[in-house]
Amino acid sequence: MIIVGLTGSIGMGKSTTAKLFAEEGAAVFDADAAVAALYAPGGAAVQGVADAFPGCASVETGVDRAALSAALQADPSGFARLEAIVHPLVEAERQAFFARARAEGRTVVVLDVPLLFETGQEDRVHTVVVVSAPHDVQRERVLSRQGMSEAKLKAILARQMDDSLKRGRADFVIDTSQGLDAARLQVRAVMNALTGDQS
Repeated sequence: MIIVGLTGSIGMGKSTTAKLFAEEGAAVFDADAAVAALYAPGGAAVQGVADAFPGCASVETGVDRAALSAALQADPSGFARLEAIVHPLVEAERQAFFARARAEGRTVVVLDVPLLFETGQEDRVHTVVVVSAPHDVQRERVLSRQGMSEAKLKAILARQMDDSLKRGRADFVIDTSQGLDAARLQVRAVMNALTGDQS
């Protein structure tokens, strides 16, 4: 089973690219979706977040992501506390995903991990795919999102490795600036390269 690390900065089209890999037969683990489930009412991370960040979570409503984000912006040292709560839970979900993929006989599994390089997880995958687009395309996509601002974008990018450095460390780069069909062809080429299918 080949483990692919899929990463890319905000606004590069990583989520769409992950769906394209799924369409080509890969099993995809979405770290963001796993966290969302852990943060939902009844989720395994809710009590830990409520204890570590008072006022940011409750058993009934789950984690209030806006309140948590504000708390982290006010005190960035909280990121380490949050990671200590969330990362072991995400890892347990990931191991369960691997077990399901093996049982299904999957050849390729894709780990959709936004901060793959920043968290040192590239050593845990066999190959790295970076999703990229020109800076102006990225900026336009991100600023079109509801609730996004220049300041928020700047803060997010400050926590992410520069796109050019990610591309330099990638085994494959998917350029999403040319539209969905072009991205699909690139994903198909990566899958063929990984599985040895030259058709």
